[in-house]
Amino acid sequence: MPVAAIDIGTNTVLLLVAERDADGSLVAIEEQATITRLGEGVDKTRTLAPAAIARTNAAIDRCAEIVARLGVERIDVVGTSAMRDAGGGEAVREHVRSKLGVDARTISGDEEARLTFAGALSGVTSIDESARVRVYDIGGGSTEVVHGERGSSEIVFAHSYDVGSVRLTERHVKSDPPTTDELAAVRADASAAFASVPAFDTDVPPVGIAGTMTTLAAMSLKMETYDGARVHGLRLSAAEIERVVAELARLPLAARSRVAGLEPKRADVIIAGGLIALAYLEHVGAREVVISDRGVRWGLAEQLSR
Repeated sequence: MPVAAIDIGTNTVLLLVAERDADGSLVAIEEQATITRLGEGVDKTRTLAPAAIARTNAAIDRCAEIVARLGVERIDVVGTSAMRDAGGGEAVREHVRSKLGVDARTISGDEEARLTFAGALSGVTSIDESARVRVYDIGGGSTEVVHGERGSSEIVFAHSYDVGSVRLTERHVKSDPPTTDELAAVRADASAAFASVPAFDTDVPPVGIAGTMTTLAAMSLKMETYDGARVHGLRLSAAEIERVVAELARLPLAARSRVAGLEPKRADVIIAGGLIALAYLEHVGAREVVISDRGVRWGLAEQLSR
């Protein structure tokens, strides 16, 4: 019996329809990612904009069509940073209720981090089942950091930080391309936020998930068409991320939008996302990251399919 998990994020609506295969592994039947920028302006106004709500509801309509076509009966829908931080979320929740027949849960940052941990490690074969792992998820409005042991229900540390690619772009970037001072402000803001991330004894590189990290990987690979199978489990050095971000920062938005591996709708916020990633890796002293093409939606699907 397939299950559906929908993650309504600050920047993107993500849908996963999945089921268990013969050996019990969770496998995707269909996935969809739609950039809706629900959190547009939220850092300043604390209210969801009508246009952003309309874009998000249109994405929900497409999700509902897929869910109906595949005969899914078990569905979970969650909202994350933008839905937590802003007024106006009831319009989205009402739309979800009318189209999918379930309530969209606005989850806490800590629950988001725990779902992130479970989903991020799904299908990553290069990390031992008992390894101590650090996972981080750079979203549009926040970044979740979680430390735990793979194969254990124990979470050592989980916290949501109010630094995300959309939030820090809107807060600091006014020029095209960004100035040196603007880039420094983004990185300083992220570094200050991560200063409280505790030390965690492990030899395993951090696992980075969500659109910023998968996009950085796709650009590093110069992918004309995104292929999650090539990205999932890829090891990417901090030096390579630094190189990609530096190249992007020299380009105006129009030229940046044409870079292989970069979805045009993400071009305005990818630099801030990359700087957040670099600030985190610098804080934890990591020279590389394992990229995961999975996240909250996979954690939700794992729960639904039990």
